[in-house]
Amino acid sequence: MPYGLCTEPSNVAAGGHDCLVRFRCVGCQHFRTDVSYLPDLEAYLADLLRSRERLTAFAADSWAKSEAMPSDEEITRVRRLVKRVRDDLDDLTDEDRTQIKDAVTVVRRTRQIVSLGLPRVRQDLPDLRPERPAHDRPE
Repeated sequence: MPYGLCTEPSNVAAGGHDCLVRFRCVGCQHFRTDVSYLPDLEAYLADLLRSRERLTAFAADSWAKSEAMPSDEEITRVRRLVKRVRDDLDDLTDEDRTQIKDAVTVVRRTRQIVSLGLPRVRQDLPDLRPERPAHDRPE
């Protein structure tokens, strides 16, 4: 999951494609996170707040804006998660914080390098010249 782990068995077995709450992970009882996801959670919170500000100023029908608007509950939940992780870090000794920081660096680097076997599908590039006959198009 983007900001932690999902422990819901059918969703885990389906590689994340069987989520009933459509990837609103922070609102699910099966969601787990840890300090290694703190930068991601902070970025997600900042993105939610930016989206809310942009949508507030955007000219659109109210139903469209309300559908796209991040909920106050989601923002509050992410804020609580970030605060809890930060508070837990603040309770540690300097030595423990250094060890955690080093471990997080390794975990995050490994997470970027290692593929967990979930398939990734790239979209075909669009043919920008559809008027060409099919036999002239690259394969």
